[in-house]
Amino acid sequence: MTYRKRLLYLVILDSIIVSTAIFIATWIVYPLTAGFDVRVIFISAVSLLLFHHLFAALYKLYHKVWAYASIGELFAIFQAVTFSIILTGVVQFFVNDFSVYKRSLLVTWMLHILFIGGSRFAWRMYRDYYMDKRKNKRRTLIVGAGAAGAMIARQLASGENQANLKIVGFVDDNPNKHKMHIYNIPVLGRVAQIEQFVKQKRAELIVIAIPSLSNRALRKIIDKCTKTDAHVQMIPKLEDLMTGKVSVNHLKNVDVEDLLGRHPVELDIKAIKQDVAGQTVMVTGAGGSIGSELCRQLARFQPKQMILLGHGEHSIYMIDRELRRVHGRTIEFTPVIGDVQDRERIFDVVNMYKPTVIYHAAAHKHVPLMEANPHEAVKNNIIGTKNVAEAASENKVNTFVLVSTDKAVNPTNVMGATKRIAEMIVQALNNKSGTTYTAVRFGNVLGSRGSVIPVFQDQIKRGGPVTVTDPKMTRYFMTIPEASRLVIQASTLAKGGEVFVLDMGEPVKIIDLAKNLIKLSGYREDEIEIKFTGIRPGEKMYEELLGENEIHPGPVYEKIYVGKTNYVDERTLNRLIDTFEQLSNTDLKESLMEIVYEEQKVMMV
Repeated sequence: MTYRKRLLYLVILDSIIVSTAIFIATWIVYPLTAGFDVRVIFISAVSLLLFHHLFAALYKLYHKVWAYASIGELFAIFQAVTFSIILTGVVQFFVNDFSVYKRSLLVTWMLHILFIGGSRFAWRMYRDYYMDKRKNKRRTLIVGAGAAGAMIARQLASGENQANLKIVGFVDDNPNKHKMHIYNIPVLGRVAQIEQFVKQKRAELIVIAIPSLSNRALRKIIDKCTKTDAHVQMIPKLEDLMTGKVSVNHLKNVDVEDLLGRHPVELDIKAIKQDVAGQTVMVTGAGGSIGSELCRQLARFQPKQMILLGHGEHSIYMIDRELRRVHGRTIEFTPVIGDVQDRERIFDVVNMYKPTVIYHAAAHKHVPLMEANPHEAVKNNIIGTKNVAEAASENKVNTFVLVSTDKAVNPTNVMGATKRIAEMIVQALNNKSGTTYTAVRFGNVLGSRGSVIPVFQDQIKRGGPVTVTDPKMTRYFMTIPEASRLVIQASTLAKGGEVFVLDMGEPVKIIDLAKNLIKLSGYREDEIEIKFTGIRPGEKMYEELLGENEIHPGPVYEKIYVGKTNYVDERTLNRLIDTFEQLSNTDLKESLMEIVYEEQKVMMV
């Protein structure tokens, strides 16, 4: 309905209500006798009609959405009606020889409020109890009868229910809330009884409304929820709900990140700003999963210029476009297409832009692929790192941060060995250069290009089977933003030669990860087969973050530890770099392992 039509209908309706109210009130007060002057009543009716429309306009009674009417709207009606009656009484006083029909006006006031308020709230009741019943609403069970759960119930009860949900009950482990009602919705019982209540209430959706849940507690609730046929979702952060950034309509699916993630590392904002704000920073591999997120995080600290270097044309174009859209007015972004293996190109780029800090994220990371292509792993991970690191030294870059991996610890594969040798290269340069070199290790990154999760999701989408190498296989996991924050923080903590490591919590079994993904995708374990394929070439059963001979006791920053590896046999390294192209795949693998094992022997002495 258009605004003009709606306004016309409301004005006509109110005119009928006001006229009816005053004449009914007069008939009630003076049913048999002519104790009133008809002329005075008629003038009073006209006056009341005019005053009502005046105050209705002042209190915006014709502009309110009455489908969402609440106490505030009722109070506006009370004010508009009261002032209309008072001024009508003043008019009546002067036209009726300084006399007022007090009882008649009092009854008119009551009828006026009843009819005006009733007409508005009748529409809301019609909408809530009749129109909404005709909609096929999803029957929803809320986990958590606290502030967040109550907020969802209030939003739905107030009519802000575009999410098309009907709450059928709460579950909460607080026994004091059991059998209580929140917005007329019962608290049914404990979380352990979810399966029973889903069947009893025919719930189609379960919403987890406890923002403060630990990941372990969330996993327990998910385990209960996935035993039912109901879909599972979560609310956003409570502060976003409170500030109105999002509402109940922004429910999100439960992701593996919610089950595996930890409380994020809090950055030392002041220290990072000192190193980044107003400076030129360079990120290699800027189009990759880690590199692109590094760029996003760094842009928050307002560098003067960001050099986005990468080999992939499309990925560099995309991250450049994204950053320009968000920060283009305050930061100069320079996309550079270049291969870290091209020494002359890398030296030219670093010499041209002279960055203050270089974050080196460009690398080959896929374990089985590098096992089959060891020469490419050496060229990219070792020679590429050497090129960028030496260019940093020659151009007096303040800080060089190497993005490394937990697979560099006691490596059993080509990828891990090349990354450990890359660490050794930057550690060697640190001892004879004015540049501060450091490396940062972390485990598997959720959502990165090499992550197992997209593979599992694709297999589930195809109906299975989900392939897991071994039931005992475990890995450390972290999110891309978390990994990027660690890299940025490391650049401010670096004194030279360190290997920084994040406290990544407990390792996760890959089989458990697969089972959780199957459940969160809406399937039961018996519907999607899990198939064991055996460990692939070069893979470890268990990952490590620091070797026993590398560990410094205690964190150097919240959740950040530092290793103490420093030994480097430069002659052996240079001999490998000079001759690796003449070696067969087998000989090259043996040479790589020999270098890292020799380093471990020296460190243990």
